[in-house]
Parts: sequence; structure tokens; C-alpha cells
Amino acid sequence: MPKRSAGLLMFRRTGPELEVFLVHPGGPFWAGKDAGAWTIPKGEYVDGEEPLAAARREFQEETGFKANGRFIELGVIRQNSGKLVSGWAFEGDCDPQRLVSNFCSIEWPPHSRKMIEIPEVDRGAWFNLPAARGAILKTQQPFLDELAKGLQPA
Repeated sequence: MPKRSAGLLMFRRTGPELEVFLVHPGGPFWAGKDAGAWTIPKGEYVDGEEPLAAARREFQEETGFKANGRFIELGVIRQNSGKLVSGWAFEGDCDPQRLVSNFCSIEWPPHSRKMIEIPEVDRGAWFNLPAARGAILKTQQPFLDELAKGLQPA
């Protein structure tokens, strides 16, 4: 069975423009990557755990910000690794300069048996939708499409 993650896409309206909050993964692997490297705050969950509850927990762990309000289901995507990611969007606001991420241990360099501590997320930023399409992992672009579709007037 593939691994499963759940995440949240925070959005805000600045006049007529819609912006989304994305995060950049921490650690040496992602350090030199920008375009196509950003992601929604997300994390794995286990059997029996409610995916939306896991998404809210992961959002707070990776950003330091609480996620409240009405959640819009964005569907499930499959990342290149095979991991299934469930996504929801919610309207909110935050100051990216105040982001505080939790840390995790990784083996670096790979196969070296040396463990280092890295922040799961090293920064966050607001993007308008066209800029977000270029910044986010290609496999997560459908979340942006679903958000735009879900916010169109009926």
C-alpha cells in the first residue's frame, strides 16, 4: 500500500487576486532548488487517523500557524514517489517571516550513516496562482486548479 500524506493549501484574496501560501522543503537536497520545489504543508498519517486532522496537525508543525475555518476538499494526487496526498484549502493569512518549522533527522549524505537535523520547511511565501504553478511541485499543480475551480462564483 502506498504511503499517504495530507496537507493544507492556505489562500487569501488581495483585491481581485488570489494568493496561496506554499512552503519550501528544508535540508541540503532542496537547498539549491526553487522552481518546482515548493509544496503545500503536508505530512504522513497512519491507519485510523483522520486525514483532515493530520493535515491540520502537519500544517501547524511545519509552519507554526494554526489552520481554522471552512476546509475545501481538493482531492488526492499521486506524487512521483507513489505517495498519495490528500489536500484541502482554507482561507487565512500569515506572515511568512514568522514561520517556525519542526525539525527531523535525515541521513546525509545518502548512504553515509551520518544523521543530521534539518527543518522540515526552511521558508514560506505567498504566490499568485500563475507564480504558484511555476513554484509548486508539478504533481501538486492539480490542487491549484481545484482551488481556482472551487472558488469560482456559481
